Amino acid sequence: MNRIKVLIVTSSLGAGGAERSAALLSILLSDAGYGVHIVSVLDDIQYDYKGELLNLGALKNADDSAFGRLKRLLVLRKYLKKHNFDWIIDNRTRTVSWSEWIISKWIYPAKKAIYVVRNFRVDFYFPSHKFIAKRIYRESPYIVAVSKEAAEQVRKTYGYQNVITIYNPAANEKIIEMAHQNPVPGNFILSYGRLHDESKNLSLLIEAYAKSGLPRKNILLYILGDGDDLDKLKHKTEDFHLSDKIIFVPKQSNPFPYVKSALFTVLSSRYEGFPRVVIESLAIGTPVVSVDCSSGPKEIIQNGINGLLVENDNPEALADAMDRLADDHNLYHICKTNAQQSIAHLSPENILKEWNSILKK
Repeated sequence: MNRIKVLIVTSSLGAGGAERSAALLSILLSDAGYGVHIVSVLDDIQYDYKGELLNLGALKNADDSAFGRLKRLLVLRKYLKKHNFDWIIDNRTRTVSWSEWIISKWIYPAKKAIYVVRNFRVDFYFPSHKFIAKRIYRESPYIVAVSKEAAEQVRKTYGYQNVITIYNPAANEKIIEMAHQNPVPGNFILSYGRLHDESKNLSLLIEAYAKSGLPRKNILLYILGDGDDLDKLKHKTEDFHLSDKIIFVPKQSNPFPYVKSALFTVLSSRYEGFPRVVIESLAIGTPVVSVDCSSGPKEIIQNGINGLLVENDNPEALADAMDRLADDHNLYHICKTNAQQSIAHLSPENILKEWNSILKK
């Protein structure tokens, strides 16, 4: 019997949670016997993956002119014709109307293309021209949203009914193993990911930490990651006179020992999809304090069971939650004990069943 051939298209394999999820999907499907290929739009390959890679980013680096962009589209079209994939799973952000129309109508076979929406900001995944956005994916058998709330937002905004929800899988065994390498000493809480304040709202976290009792108890805040807003966030830390309590840690190829060693992790985002940092933290056994942003946290965190969920954009509420989880040892024990089991439904095996249900039809 011939293997089902799947092409995963992603912006990169090294930028953030959405890209890590695409890499994990390649491993999940490859281990299950699918013939997996990956196309990366950018030349940023950091995460582990499985499958044959077509790195369009290398071509982009050589020539990013209009002619170069056309050439890359032709390379992609030729690649699809050569391999005759059964399915194409497109994980990219997709906002430029003319190029997405070309890709959906000229590059991808319409009945084989699955479009993934990995953020509540669904406008990142549909062309900016509303007339085109509401029609471009009508022939696609599935639009896959990574949370129920994001799926409903797609239906509400664009009128599509071919929308289903498949959650991101929790950490695989390799990530759990990586978490046990090189324990990080100290008493600290952790935020990790891209330093992009418009989306991750780390300014809220810094303000909440300053309002909390954690600095006085010498419980440090580690902010791990790289991004354009590093200097801005450092200045904000200085404004609160907390440069000795808030530690900025550069992006790590293996951030998971920090996650395992942290007292708890914190998510302060304005918006998400189905945040990997939350499910990775719980999979490693570390509780989470999260704001109730759209979307994802409320579908993962059981308040008082595996972490705490608080009103968004409320520094006092976030500060109180951090104090509560640090001070209430019984609550902390409950949340830590339940962390891993609370996301058993997100095991790679269970998420694979969801993908099998559509890819093996």
